[in-house]
Amino acid sequence: MQITNKAAEMAAATTAIKAVRPFMSRQQMAVMAAGLRDSEGSSFMESFVKMAGVIEAMPKTYEQGDKGGQAVAYLHYFLGGSDWFIFEKDAEGGVDQAFGYAILNGDLHNAELGYISIAELVEAGVELDLHFSPTTFEQIQRERGILL
Repeated sequence: MQITNKAAEMAAATTAIKAVRPFMSRQQMAVMAAGLRDSEGSSFMESFVKMAGVIEAMPKTYEQGDKGGQAVAYLHYFLGGSDWFIFEKDAEGGVDQAFGYAILNGDLHNAELGYISIAELVEAGVELDLHFSPTTFEQIQRERGILL
């Protein structure tokens, strides 16, 4: 019975890796893939499966347009002092034109909502936050002191 469970786990991981690959930089994907072969492989496998589920559940462009501060960010990317929060994936489910909130170099006064190319972020080596939990726009602003 364990062999069947192991085979099912590997199949789930393979499917998850394919789903996550376009949303993760080549460097981060390489580290995650190496981790799968390590003694902590099951933890990395769980991260892939969890992230694939989050990506699958994400609304597509324009599906949260009427929610205002209650719109939910599903993904968080970061590099240095910059953060990108993704609320909606591309209308085609891809990574070309997502909708999100960008805070560049910690500049909260000029942070803005708009269209973001996830493909460009991952190409630039921006890291996908594997520990981020979906959070409302209002909560993101509150945590950064923008809203009181």
